[in-house]
Amino acid sequence: MGQRYFVGMSEVEPELWVGDAPRAVAFYQDAFGAVVIHQAGDGADIVARLDVDGARFWVAPSNPSIGRNHPAQMAGATARLLLAVDDPEEAFNRAIAAGARELSPVQTEHGWTIGRVVDPFGHEWEIARPD
Repeated sequence: MGQRYFVGMSEVEPELWVGDAPRAVAFYQDAFGAVVIHQAGDGADIVARLDVDGARFWVAPSNPSIGRNHPAQMAGATARLLLAVDDPEEAFNRAIAAGARELSPVQTEHGWTIGRVVDPFGHEWEIARPD
């Protein structure tokens, strides 16, 4: 095994760049039950840290002048996020009801119960549970 460089806590918290940060925060609250645990800025120019039962991520406005594009500006995304939850079907249905678009229904695949959606901001999500 490789050398450990970090002792203690290590986490990855993605930052999603969006065209409308306040609307994105509201979507993630409705779709995933996200809770805002930190927010800076005002109006459309906010950066927010969200928590979904311990899964944390950030939402911030896109800024093409410094290379921070949101998926619609690129006609696709550069990554997919996996949200592991106890009840993927319930979380999937909640995301669809909040405005996400279905990519594939919840099904068993490679040892996971998993469904895929694209949120209204172009970010692709897998909503899943290992079986």
